[in-house]
Amino acid sequence: MSPPNRRIAVLISGSGISIISALSHTLRLSALQKVPTSRPSSMPSTPPALPNTQIVLVLSNRKAAYGLTRAQQARPPIPTAYLALQPYLKAHPSKTRYDYDVEVAKLVVKSNPHLVVLAGWMHIMSEGFLDVLNGEKPYDGDAKVTKPIPVINLHPALPGAFDGAHAIERAYEAFQKGEIKHSGVMVHRVVREVDRGEPILVQEVEIKAGEPIEAFEERLHKTEWEIIVKGTATALDQIAPV
Repeated sequence: MSPPNRRIAVLISGSGISIISALSHTLRLSALQKVPTSRPSSMPSTPPALPNTQIVLVLSNRKAAYGLTRAQQARPPIPTAYLALQPYLKAHPSKTRYDYDVEVAKLVVKSNPHLVVLAGWMHIMSEGFLDVLNGEKPYDGDAKVTKPIPVINLHPALPGAFDGAHAIERAYEAFQKGEIKHSGVMVHRVVREVDRGEPILVQEVEIKAGEPIEAFEERLHKTEWEIIVKGTATALDQIAPV
């Protein structure tokens, strides 16, 4: 059997559970079949498939991210990397957040992906990240990316609403004030403006009157786990059709 020819790099801050589980289901990677005990009961047990696809890198900005363990336990193991902002800045006092994002991008580019997926990546990228992936800044000596590498992101809000951090809490509060009737999630292309890239998939999520935020959040996360995989498949089909 020839190896999959569609390559993705996944950036995570936690479990990376949806995208890694989807791929393990497709490729029957036994070490990734078990779902961690922390998985909410509402998560789909059989995620959608990503045919002819392999994860070439799982990178986290948190050392304890369970997604790193999941990737390392795959057979064959999925390459992993860890690089956190504050330790990087402490080790390089003259460097900035921009420099950190450049270093993250360099690690990603060297894995040679068709697509980069931000799946619960809890760090807003500065322009340094896209400068490398778009071929505007070298990633290795004088070498630059010759064909821009697209990046997609999962965001727990509808297009144009609650950009940036704490979107779930802000949407819930807005509902309580009668300012919105529902919220949603989207997978969108990453551009320089935070959460303003072209939406690939959008799905509304109901907020029920009187429910605690935990119930709304669990329902929203279930939708996230479904839409990130579908969004990745859609983006890959445009870049490297099966």
